[in-house]
Amino acid sequence: MSLLTIHPHKNPESAEVIHDFNAIAEFLKGIGVQFEHWPTGQALSAEASQEDVLSAYAKPVAELQRSYGFQSVDVISITSDHPQKADLRAKFLSEHTHGDFEVRFFVEGRGLFYLHPDDNIFAVLCEKGDLISVPANTKHWFDMGENPNLKCIRLFTTPDGWVADFTGSEIAKSFPTLEQFIKAYA
Repeated sequence: MSLLTIHPHKNPESAEVIHDFNAIAEFLKGIGVQFEHWPTGQALSAEASQEDVLSAYAKPVAELQRSYGFQSVDVISITSDHPQKADLRAKFLSEHTHGDFEVRFFVEGRGLFYLHPDDNIFAVLCEKGDLISVPANTKHWFDMGENPNLKCIRLFTTPDGWVADFTGSEIAKSFPTLEQFIKAYA
């Protein structure tokens, strides 16, 4: 179940919680974030390659490429036995921005986006079927969890793919990890 929490910047323990998908999408639209749910009828094996995933979702991906001018598309697939899972998690957990808007479609698994566009922090739990786009230059971080299990299609308007500008802020350490978030709010 996707959900949204809204935390005051200086009080991470306090949160407004929204469970209704349509209410989440409408609220996020107000801060420039696209949030949709796509059908995931394609059965893919756990070992599905990038080519398999992109082939299964070729039509909606092509539509997004035409609509937004995406120049590159890839698939990130991380499981609990991934040899670099701790390093990848640490990198994504550091607050950063992108000059490009960030688009993710969750083919499998889940993850937690924290968005920091103003004095509030918005935590969005994304699950299988969710598509989220984070506007360019929006401060954010992402937690895939201690034992990740996710497969996401990533789309970029530049051929360089994922390029982050880290803010140097330690704010992410003040907010719940994916596991703590699920225990507290899901």
